[in-house]
Amino acid sequence: MGKGVIIHPTRFFNAYRTGFSGLHVGNHCFIGDGCLFDLADEIYMAAHVTLAERVIVLTHLNVGYEDHPLQKEFPPHSEPVRFGEGCFVGAGAIIQAGVNIGEQAFIAAGSVVTKDVEPHTLVGGVPAKLIRSLDSEEA
Repeated sequence: MGKGVIIHPTRFFNAYRTGFSGLHVGNHCFIGDGCLFDLADEIYMAAHVTLAERVIVLTHLNVGYEDHPLQKEFPPHSEPVRFGEGCFVGAGAIIQAGVNIGEQAFIAAGSVVTKDVEPHTLVGGVPAKLIRSLDSEEA
């Protein structure tokens, strides 16, 4: 846990898998009220990451017990999630397993992020798509 971190009431599940050592939080991060962290795999937050209220971070998928009929189509897996330095994730966004959020990327509220987000970009929607680059002269 880094210095200057603010964590509002937060929920964790699957903490028995990585333990709380699976959550890596850099300096000056902000975790908003009602965020939910899946600790089936590791979650890495670089410095100055902001997660607004009710952000969900998933690190695994499992449709049910071994005999569940969907196991053949959707086998269980887990992958870490990484948040780059200075990124922002808006309220109610869902970040799925294995996603890497680039530095200073902005995730719009309510987005469902299913794949990596490039640095210095604004993404939004369900599923999240590029809206614009934050490095462009139009910004």
